[in-house]
Amino acid sequence: MSLVLKLRSERAELNTQLQELAKLEAGGTNLSAEQLTQFTELETQITALSAKISRAEIAERAAAAAAVPVDEGAAGIASPPAGRVEGPYGKPAAGAGMAQMVRLLAQAQGNQMYAAELAKQGGFDQGVQMALSTVTPGAGGVLVPENFSTEVIESLRPKSIVRKMGTRSLPLNNGNLTMPRISGNTAVTYIGTEEDIPVTGMTFADTQLSGKKAAALVPISNDLIRNAGVNPRVDQLVANDLFTSMGLSEDLHFIRSDGGSGKLPKGLRYWALPGNVIDAPATPTLAQIDLFLGGMMLRVEAANGDMAGCGWLMAPRTLRWLQSLRDGNGNKAYPEIETGYLKGYPVGLSNQIPTTLGAGGNESEIYFANFADMMIGEDMDLVIDFSKEASYKDAGGNVVSAFQRDQTLVRVIAKHDFGPRHVEVIVVATKVTWGAGM
Repeated sequence: MSLVLKLRSERAELNTQLQELAKLEAGGTNLSAEQLTQFTELETQITALSAKISRAEIAERAAAAAAVPVDEGAAGIASPPAGRVEGPYGKPAAGAGMAQMVRLLAQAQGNQMYAAELAKQGGFDQGVQMALSTVTPGAGGVLVPENFSTEVIESLRPKSIVRKMGTRSLPLNNGNLTMPRISGNTAVTYIGTEEDIPVTGMTFADTQLSGKKAAALVPISNDLIRNAGVNPRVDQLVANDLFTSMGLSEDLHFIRSDGGSGKLPKGLRYWALPGNVIDAPATPTLAQIDLFLGGMMLRVEAANGDMAGCGWLMAPRTLRWLQSLRDGNGNKAYPEIETGYLKGYPVGLSNQIPTTLGAGGNESEIYFANFADMMIGEDMDLVIDFSKEASYKDAGGNVVSAFQRDQTLVRVIAKHDFGPRHVEVIVVATKVTWGAGM
């Protein structure tokens, strides 16, 4: 750490203590003699540090002026500047600002002022510098600016299969969103001359979404953070880890969460009407499979669903089994699977759809739905926090110490909810054992 940064950090800590005393007095509390003495001492120390900082800055500028320029950006030799992680067509990669903010705050262990100084010295984009300089830290972490959080939400689309299938994203107003839906259509009839027009009308119901707190933990190697100055792809790695973790968490809840106790979003499985949850045939012939899949589609068509927005969700095991099916001539039964479609509709694969359901522990599920009718209510506030000492559980349920692994644990907290405008356009096939022996 440079001398200037160290002195500024010390001054910031002293200023925090000074402001606490000032707030007491402003709130009507008379400062004690000891507190008045402390206030005077803090003021003197801050003044002395300010003078030291000025001299140190002069020394650093003189050293910089005497230095020999080197063609090296903050992201490494002959690489783009640290504030410009390049995406397609030379544009900054989506989510790069958020990733840089996370990396700098992790490097500064949550010290916002130090992170802002690192961004300034590293030549980061002005947006990143401003974000770190102006956001307000809270008890739960640092609030991500809305322009960065919007980028994150858009970048989640290819990571979350539910979003990728075309689910609409809508903002939550004060954490809530109520969407009216037509539950009964107007009856249109023809009438003769001088006959009264029958009184008819639509019937309505509401879909109500409210912000549910979702938290994702992302361990980042401290070696990666230390080497950030010479690795131009560090920010993209951080962004990918963040978006993948958040996307998997969303899919887990948007597909199969039961919405228990109102704390969790309710997923497709539990939004579906009981009559639209049907058991798959256990050992079907090709004709029975085709008839069953067509029956799932028919249920959405019978509900007047917009078939243009429909698609399938299933576990990879199920799709690979369907892909292996052959007709009597040895031809692939569903050749379009190679292009990502099944019976004319796109297929989304997710390991968040389990293959261990049922008494035998070998059942899965298939979903067919109109995803254009699905909604994700988004609270645009994202909060991030950091720790080098915390522990977490890995995919195998083992407790891992971030300190022992030399990692920094990043916690991302978001609020959102999931629901359909029309529950009739969700069909779920259960007890799917297809491919269990693969």
